[in-house]
Amino acid sequence: MSMDSQHLGFVGVGRMGGPMASRLIDAGHTLTVFDTNGPAMEPLLARGARRASSPAEVAAAAAVVFISLPTPDVVRSVVLGPGGIAEGGAVRTVIDLSTTGPSTATAVAAALSERGIAWIDSPVSGGIAGATAGTLAVIVSGPKDSYEAVEPLLRIFGRPFYTGEKAGLAQVAKLANNLLAAAALVVSSEAVVMGVKAGIDPKVLIDIINAGSGRNSATQDKFPRAILTRTFDFGFATGLSYKDVRLCVDEAEAMGVPMVAGSAVRQMLAVTNATFGADSDFTHIAKVVEAWAGVEIRG
Repeated sequence: MSMDSQHLGFVGVGRMGGPMASRLIDAGHTLTVFDTNGPAMEPLLARGARRASSPAEVAAAAAVVFISLPTPDVVRSVVLGPGGIAEGGAVRTVIDLSTTGPSTATAVAAALSERGIAWIDSPVSGGIAGATAGTLAVIVSGPKDSYEAVEPLLRIFGRPFYTGEKAGLAQVAKLANNLLAAAALVVSSEAVVMGVKAGIDPKVLIDIINAGSGRNSATQDKFPRAILTRTFDFGFATGLSYKDVRLCVDEAEAMGVPMVAGSAVRQMLAVTNATFGADSDFTHIAKVVEAWAGVEIRG
């Protein structure tokens, strides 16, 4: 399969899918795109992408179709439901950039295999900034030959990490990563709120933590960018983080792996989701702790 100027399909061109689809155009590829939110497609259509009226139409136009979707149920519907990708006559490989969990990946991969369509799990980590810059961690599992054929495309998004042929392995790795990211934010919020209530300047405390053994992704990135500034706009929705951590805990328990700390993180996200809404930024976790403690983190 030549990677030069391919015509590709892309379903789900929102906050993450949009920048990734744009990078494919930057690399010289042409696209057929679909999103239930029409305005999300406009920037790509302005750059020459073709508008499809359904996922099936995308899959009738391209041998390789990317999807970037919010939940496991949406993925199943878009791929296997009426008017779904599986009905497209041209598609031979589906690359799932979503975070869906291994159970969904396994089921969808098996259903597509019966139709002669390869399924590549490829959840990504690095946020909107990484999607825009092409610096994502691209976590991959699926048939080795199919992966090798599309690896040059995946490199347009960032650095691929191949985890193996079994469907869902990449999803397990992504859920583990997202659990740790959320856990770092939860426990860092508790630690910093404690320091603020004691009278420590939060910026000084963050600097101390980042110079010491407690540094983590929340103190190094999320606090300086979105919490100390009081903007709470890091770029990842509370509802999506809650979904990812819930999936992680549920899948772990199904495997017989206890998730004691993970369950506490899930509960904190449940409270944040209920308090501020699914569309809020997940850095609002810090606001929950602030409210309970009666102080605010101000840089």
